[in-house]
Amino acid sequence: MQTPVQEKHTAPATSGAAGAGHGSETKYDFMVVSNRLPVDRCAPGESGDDGSGWRRSPGGLVTALAPMMTKTDGAWVGWHGAPDETVKPFSHGGMDLVPVQLSTDDVELYYEGFSNATLWPLYHDVIAPPEFHRTWWDSYRKVNRRFADAVVRHADEGATVWVQDYQLQLVPRMLREARPDLRIGFFNHIPFPPPEIFAQLPWRQAIIDGLLGADLVGFQRTSDAGNFMRSARRFLGASVKQQQVHVKGPDGQITHIARAQAFPISIDVRHISELAATPEIVERARQIRQDLGNPKTILLGVDRLDYTKGIRHRLKAFEELLADGKLSVGDATLIQVASPSRERVEQYRLLREEVEGTVGHINGTYDTIENTAVRYLHHSYPVEEMVALYLAADVMLVTALRDGMNLVAKEYVTARTNNDGALVLSEFAGAADQLKQALLMNPHDIDGLKSAIMRAVEMQPREAGRRMRAMRKQILEHDVDHWSADFLHALNEKVVRDDS
Repeated sequence: MQTPVQEKHTAPATSGAAGAGHGSETKYDFMVVSNRLPVDRCAPGESGDDGSGWRRSPGGLVTALAPMMTKTDGAWVGWHGAPDETVKPFSHGGMDLVPVQLSTDDVELYYEGFSNATLWPLYHDVIAPPEFHRTWWDSYRKVNRRFADAVVRHADEGATVWVQDYQLQLVPRMLREARPDLRIGFFNHIPFPPPEIFAQLPWRQAIIDGLLGADLVGFQRTSDAGNFMRSARRFLGASVKQQQVHVKGPDGQITHIARAQAFPISIDVRHISELAATPEIVERARQIRQDLGNPKTILLGVDRLDYTKGIRHRLKAFEELLADGKLSVGDATLIQVASPSRERVEQYRLLREEVEGTVGHINGTYDTIENTAVRYLHHSYPVEEMVALYLAADVMLVTALRDGMNLVAKEYVTARTNNDGALVLSEFAGAADQLKQALLMNPHDIDGLKSAIMRAVEMQPREAGRRMRAMRKQILEHDVDHWSADFLHALNEKVVRDDS
């Protein structure tokens, strides 16, 4: 599906040349705005994937948008990852990049503070208590203004701007006030809480008003869009009809219509499928099983080490199944990949200590000389190794307590090209709306989680194949290209005002 964005008509700046071909006068018809640029600086001694000292970042958003950015007359606005450093606009891999500078204080207050210690826990149903500090909010507003100003400088007349995620919720309104000619989209990659939880935020009206600056506000689930519209009605008194919010100016007249709807994000299906068929990766999967002693069943968890992911619940259920004698070490092994996350934040440091302590207790109790109960890996791995793990695992455990989508579930299903394996999936992950043939469960219900795990372990091949084929069909038909094209098509649609 073609995205409704103008094709690139000028040659990009020389790849990796800071500032080459750019200046304050450079204008773009399409702009993506996110907290981070889609590149990471290479380690000392590395030259990057094009000799520039930068390499493309991993992750779903970059995978979704990078191919489109290389084809369109567009630019990506974001922080380049190092505080207190000024980097001029540059190009990399066919993408024009506009860095936004953050200070050490910005990172502490805007990012680690308001974004990840206020909004993140609040938007994930207060699994951890959010903190409310006015200094954090002041920094959030200031940094959002800096991102908006970067767009205003570089956006061509009538350009399309797509703002990404919860760190930048004030940017749409700032853009609309400065540049009403722009077409503005916003996509929220994490859940949006119900009004009863969102009500706790002291700056709730400003956040809703910021988002309503957009023409289209996208969410992972229909329920998230519903939560947002209820909050708009409750906290701003907005007129909400169907999926439309009629946004009024200071004079009480309607300035524009903001629509809110679900656009569930997906993955690069072709890439994962190709890797799953690569002989070296298939052999690596066989080696993983062999290194674990060829157990009858390998269970797998792959998560960022975050309190929203339900890792503790998963470990508790697995330990109880060992204690009950329903699973035994030697016949079953759990691989838990927990990639490092926000290690400067106290809650995350304590979570790591708790998880590692639980793993140590389980292994100390149930390990044998030959076999281990839990193979715990506190690392990040390249996608090739992840696909090998997906191929090696008989059962995938996604036990999130709250998750916007969870692309790991979709990657596992995509990698199972033989239509075998089983997915145990939390009903509180956005992926549960699409992958209805997974074994859905409530991770807070440890007995229910244990039952789902045993159903997966004991599932007959015929039932497993039926479930996996249905899930694979859904993902193959709704890949990441489909997601971005759907959103941009909806953003550029002419809105028919609903006054019924």
